[in-house]
Amino acid sequence: GVAAINAAGVTMHSFFQLPFGPFIPDTRRGFTNNDDTVADKHSLFKNIRFNTEKRDLLQELELLIIDEVSMVRADMLDAMDTILRHFRKKLHVPFGGVQVLYIGDMYQLPPVIPNNEWDILQAYYESPFFFSAKAIAEAPPLYIELKKIYRQNEQLFIDILNRVRNNQVTEEDFELLNGRYQPDFSPSKVEKYITLSTHNKKADAINAAELEKLPGKMIVFNGTVTGDFSDKALPTDMNLQLKEGAQVMFIKNDSGTDRKYFNGKLATIKKINNGEITVTANNDNEELKIEKETWLNIRYSYQKESDSIKEEELGSFTQYPLRLAWAVTIHKSQGLTFDKAIIDAGASFAPGQVYVALSRCTSLQGMVLLSKLYPSAIATDKRVIAFAQKEAAAEELQQILQQEQRHYWADQLVKTFDYSKIVSAMADFRELVPGKKLPDAQYAVALSHTLLNKAREQAVIAEKFQLQLQQLLQHVAETGNTSILEERVSKGIGYFVKAAGEELLLPLQKHISSLQHAAKVKKYVSEAAAIEGLLLQQVQKMIQAFYEDIVFCKNPDAYKEYTIRKDLPGIDKTTYKNTTVKGSSQAESLDLFKKGKSIPDIAAMRQLTEGTVTGHLAMFIRTGELDVLDLLPEERLNIILPVVIEIGGNTVSPVKEVLGDEFSYTDIRIVLNHWQRLQQEKVNT
Repeated sequence: GVAAINAAGVTMHSFFQLPFGPFIPDTRRGFTNNDDTVADKHSLFKNIRFNTEKRDLLQELELLIIDEVSMVRADMLDAMDTILRHFRKKLHVPFGGVQVLYIGDMYQLPPVIPNNEWDILQAYYESPFFFSAKAIAEAPPLYIELKKIYRQNEQLFIDILNRVRNNQVTEEDFELLNGRYQPDFSPSKVEKYITLSTHNKKADAINAAELEKLPGKMIVFNGTVTGDFSDKALPTDMNLQLKEGAQVMFIKNDSGTDRKYFNGKLATIKKINNGEITVTANNDNEELKIEKETWLNIRYSYQKESDSIKEEELGSFTQYPLRLAWAVTIHKSQGLTFDKAIIDAGASFAPGQVYVALSRCTSLQGMVLLSKLYPSAIATDKRVIAFAQKEAAAEELQQILQQEQRHYWADQLVKTFDYSKIVSAMADFRELVPGKKLPDAQYAVALSHTLLNKAREQAVIAEKFQLQLQQLLQHVAETGNTSILEERVSKGIGYFVKAAGEELLLPLQKHISSLQHAAKVKKYVSEAAAIEGLLLQQVQKMIQAFYEDIVFCKNPDAYKEYTIRKDLPGIDKTTYKNTTVKGSSQAESLDLFKKGKSIPDIAAMRQLTEGTVTGHLAMFIRTGELDVLDLLPEERLNIILPVVIEIGGNTVSPVKEVLGDEFSYTDIRIVLNHWQRLQQEKVNT
């Protein structure tokens, strides 16, 4: 809960309303309806109460990020999978089609699963780890390990930690680690150590005892809660007891512009004066005056009008971003870094806890062990090590990225012509109109029927067009030739944008405009305007449609009348997405380039990567607005062009395979566009 608050996220249990007992990834008859300790695929939904906004959010969700995945149980992942399939009405697609990003270190803290629950679940799962979930078997993730180490720079210590991770600790390693064993160690007041303990009670007792030893008056700082904020999610004490000389830890990153402290930084209370706290940082003695910070409890919902996810503040907690820090649990230390740490683990280490505790330290010299380490305590689960062997090879990643990008572009292009939302919105509109006291109710009823019929007609045509698109995209995948796709989609956009504009959008806008002076219709107009917003989004999506660097709509201004929201009294225009057409974004890069700005300058000004800006400019070589030598030195052109001509394709990958890593995909795309421009000029003359 605290981690979710700090990340401006939500816990899995809160968001999905997961059961607190085990989940059976099956339907079992052995459980009665009164058995609340075990959930299966049917009883899972018994206690789920999602409102309309939550259901809409689940329908529109594109990416789900699960943090600290080492602690996620397999059955809980399958429960999330079951819920997403159900509410997204895609029962045969893992996670209902949502992309899932798992973040975490499997060598760290494992899932918590009581023996009585594992007795039930072991019939279904090989292990309690997330990678044993049924959903993972259906949709194996791409495993990427980030190998650069930031916390330690002492190679000897780094090597030992790596061997701890992989169950390869040598006798020499144990000798070095246990050389830090000092059971009676008691740091002086000058030395600023933090104790890492296995249990909250032990850490709390150490903090209370050390605070009591300090002379001076105890000062209590009272936090405040507004709205809904669970006591269990409080990142520090509601009533924070401090004294001058107390060792504390920051529990939040500095929200100010100076960024003087970060989550996990240790400090000492130097002065408390009139409710004002001054601390000195333990590593550099810099004095900092601390102000209260606010943590938000956020709920996410989907906003139809803006086609976006909205953060709603349910409550907040305000307090100084500090907690006593002579001791902290190993669990709470996860992600933190300490120069000097006393590791008080006793004999209660669980797999992963050893590694987490040791790897919090920046060096061997800054670490003290209150109990010796033995091989039985450093037992990384063999199933974790086996899973880590599935890491994607570095040389494969670029190729996988290229393949997945093309799959994504193809999928998004087909989805552009999905009219299911439009038909659903028009059906809702037809249900909305009857019974409303409108100036011309009969016309409104007739219009609602006409709009629904037109939407259904367009949906049928769009569905056939989607099938054509899939065939054309398959042709592109096989041949690399995009010319037929480009021609067909360009014509399709022209047809569908005009049809949606003329037959759906403009009649609805005219109807809404006719009501701007009518009395007691504000709610009705607002609901009709939400449908108008949906139509505008659909038109914009079609105008923005692209595949790779091909923008199909060459003249967005031709459809301007179908992209403008009517300025009506009482309608909040700011809730609608201010979308920039992809083509116009590229045109902006071109305009800056022609004004003499360099690619790095444009990237900085527009907050884009240099690669993105170069990609923008590359398309204008194809149109003749830029010359190939504006973006590429002649010597590189002379190497790439013969390969492009020899292969004769329209895609980058085959050329890249021949040329290798010396030339980027962007370089090749620039030359491809140049060659296609030359071919088109031949046809024209």
